[in-house]
Amino acid sequence: MNLQQIETFVRVAEAGSFSKAAVLLDMAQPALSRQVRALETELRETLFIRTGRGVQPTDAGRRLLEHGHAILQRVALAKEDLGALRDEPVGRITVGLPPSMARCLTLPLIEAFARTMPKARLALVEGFSVNIAEWLATGRIDLGLAYTPEPHPLMEIAPVLQEDLCLIGPAAQLLGRGGSVPFAQLAAFPLIMPQRGQIFRKLMEAQAALSQVKLDVVWEVSSVPAILDLVRSGHGFAALTGSAMRSDAAGRASLDGAGAPWPELVGVPISAPRIVSTLCLVQSAKKKTTPLVRRTAELLRTLSLQVCLPPEATGAQAAR
Repeated sequence: MNLQQIETFVRVAEAGSFSKAAVLLDMAQPALSRQVRALETELRETLFIRTGRGVQPTDAGRRLLEHGHAILQRVALAKEDLGALRDEPVGRITVGLPPSMARCLTLPLIEAFARTMPKARLALVEGFSVNIAEWLATGRIDLGLAYTPEPHPLMEIAPVLQEDLCLIGPAAQLLGRGGSVPFAQLAAFPLIMPQRGQIFRKLMEAQAALSQVKLDVVWEVSSVPAILDLVRSGHGFAALTGSAMRSDAAGRASLDGAGAPWPELVGVPISAPRIVSTLCLVQSAKKKTTPLVRRTAELLRTLSLQVCLPPEATGAQAAR
């Protein structure tokens, strides 16, 4: 057993596919498969079962995955610890991003990371805030952005910015309603929302209970881009942050398959009361803060303010 085999196994398990892992590792798929087979031969265990959509770890594979994460973390910490002697960001870091921010942050983060930390490696994973907190606790990620995370003794939380939730829908249906939509009026809108437990859904349902407003949730979809596609197609309205809408705007100027343009979406703030979500930088409270973690955290904070808020709102809405 060697480190390359362990890393190969972990990346296949995380990607759920040999072909996806081969792209992530920049390795030919046959060579990647040989690495996993050699590991299975040495351990005398089958580590993956094939499904119609890729592969899933067996019981033995899931146990090895826990060890694999721990081993790779220790190796990364060793490299980072030695790099810290020179205050140099080295090693590998995995960052979790929420879907509402991932599209607008991924490209500038990778470009800035490559430019400022050429000796380090960056991996990005996308998940809702509750997933990011769980991944941080289990060691799958080293750093992340999460909306209004629950306090946890194993997690350090630093506010980055605050955003109001908005009712998002076609401009033709919302622009004539004034500068905001009172919460009590939301009962009249068919809503497309993420599943229960996602932070925007929790904030909306908590206020609905306090205000005795019955929300009409017509579809539950665990993908922000898919939610906005459904809104564009006339299936309902969304309650998201303005940055979620701006993040998804890239690449949406083209025509759809039928030749008709996508309707323009607008976000009208929800009022009486406002529903405020706080974007936070989260990291482990027990791990040593290395130069790599520190520099990556600085990049995340800076880019969150620069990219995901309109310029006129950056100073006003950045969390103090």
